[in-house]
Amino acid sequence: MLLTIERVIILKSVNIFSEVPEEDLVEVASIVEEVEAKAGEDIILKGDIGTSMYILVTGKARVHDDGKELAVLSERTVFGELAALDPEPRSANITAMEDCHLFKLEEGPLYDLMAEHVEVVRGIIRVLCRRMRSMLRQQMKKK
Repeated sequence: MLLTIERVIILKSVNIFSEVPEEDLVEVASIVEEVEAKAGEDIILKGDIGTSMYILVTGKARVHDDGKELAVLSERTVFGELAALDPEPRSANITAMEDCHLFKLEEGPLYDLMAEHVEVVRGIIRVLCRRMRSMLRQQMKKK
């Protein structure tokens, strides 16, 4: 288990929280749950109803669907934020490629955090916009 200051330093390095003042990140650090995933273990299963987002603190994970690898996630990557904002079935599987240490943030505390800290809302919007642009670029390449 990490110390609060260690959690704050990690959170500050993640794009969603990079503009949130450190004193506010202490609150975020207190509500994230630390979880471990062993190499080969599923973190997210396609079709499951998700209500949490994750931050990959250490390790690597792969995003895959129907045997096709869609992406490799590395340290400080945020994933699952769509389900945390709007609980719907997960769109892909995410499996640990090596032992992973993660922060997990549930929907309720995330919404409370967003209500109090506009910087978090901005960070989430930025991440979603980047992801959407990336998907659009991939679609354009297929044409």
